[in-house]
Amino acid sequence: MKKAGLVIVLFFGGLLVYGTLDFPDWGDPTSPASLHVSPRYIEKTLEETTVPNMVTAILADYRGFDTLFETVVIFSAGLACFFLLRTRRKAPGTRHYRHRPTGIVLHIEKGGRLPDDSTEFERIDSLWVPHDLIIKATCRLIIPFIQLFALYVIAHGHHSPGGGFQGGVIFGAAFILYAVTHDLREGLQRLGERTTYAMCSIGVFIYAGVGTLCLFFRKNFLDYSALAAVLGVDPATARSHGILMVEIGVGIAVMAVMFAIYCNLSSVGKQDEGL
Repeated sequence: MKKAGLVIVLFFGGLLVYGTLDFPDWGDPTSPASLHVSPRYIEKTLEETTVPNMVTAILADYRGFDTLFETVVIFSAGLACFFLLRTRRKAPGTRHYRHRPTGIVLHIEKGGRLPDDSTEFERIDSLWVPHDLIIKATCRLIIPFIQLFALYVIAHGHHSPGGGFQGGVIFGAAFILYAVTHDLREGLQRLGERTTYAMCSIGVFIYAGVGTLCLFFRKNFLDYSALAAVLGVDPATARSHGILMVEIGVGIAVMAVMFAIYCNLSSVGKQDEGL
């Protein structure tokens, strides 16, 4: 089976390498893209979309279909990790609790009860390692600023370097940082598993929903100029606002998928304390 898989990989890899022979030379000024496509974007992007960031305008407007399906691919990656790794843990016979003031660990058998001052105990796993107080406190201080910067990157991505993919990665990294410095269980209390997968879907639906809304105004799918009547602006500015809307959807989807993949990989699908 391994040999057959190796043969298939080598065969299709060879086809891909063979296909690159038809590509124009790197940086060739006479290539079709340099002669026709690139000049069109350079000359018309700001006029047609009022978006100074040409890259964002190309990805979210001119090539909106590509970016939509890239978002769907990211969403599919999150679902694949869920179906391949997610497992349902059986209720353990013994539960473990740590006394916060002293650090003493109690092992409570099934059916047992905690002492009266149970509010001072936190649930832990059997292989629990204490976390560093300085690291936890420092991360709690910097994480809000990371999230604020992520929102800035998403909201300002069509005017400066950034966008939904970059901002979503930064936002997802903030949740992952919290889960690493505390534990996965606390991270899931901030952003639950069901909420995470709901946000994965919501991000994709926002993107597709904006494109569908354009159809109701008798325009093409993802032709944001159709939103001019709703937003009360000219068609070029409407395209800029449409780009922002889909970037928000991309940011939500990327953030949620990143955290979902981390939760499953770090805990082998058990959704416990993880790393």
